[in-house]
Amino acid sequence: MERVLVVEDNEEIAALLNFKLKHSGYEVSYAENGKLGLEAVSTNPPDLIILDVMMPVMNGLEMLKALKSDENLKSIPVIILTALANEWEIVEGLELGADDYITKPFKSQEFAARVHAVLSRCKMSNSTQA
Repeated sequence: MERVLVVEDNEEIAALLNFKLKHSGYEVSYAENGKLGLEAVSTNPPDLIILDVMMPVMNGLEMLKALKSDENLKSIPVIILTALANEWEIVEGLELGADDYITKPFKSQEFAARVHAVLSRCKMSNSTQA
């Protein structure tokens, strides 16, 4: 079963994501800020990270930069899920290494499809590199 780490400070959104991901067949873990997210990734790397941007302690872009600069963690796919919807914010997230960018509010079916698509692309990429 593929594992997804949700890094989100809003408990209601985290609960919604948890529900949708579990019902889509994923094992889900949770962190409420980027610092705790990095600790979770370091101890038990997930197959995918769902990452909010605006969070206390360490925001999502700071966490993304830290992930992508770590040789052992940089290949973990990341989907940014945030209310930041300006074109320059989206471009910044993608340029920092996010695999997809979803703006809030979001549709749960589209969210599930994007999660599946990113994980499928990563599996295909890993199998062609092996």
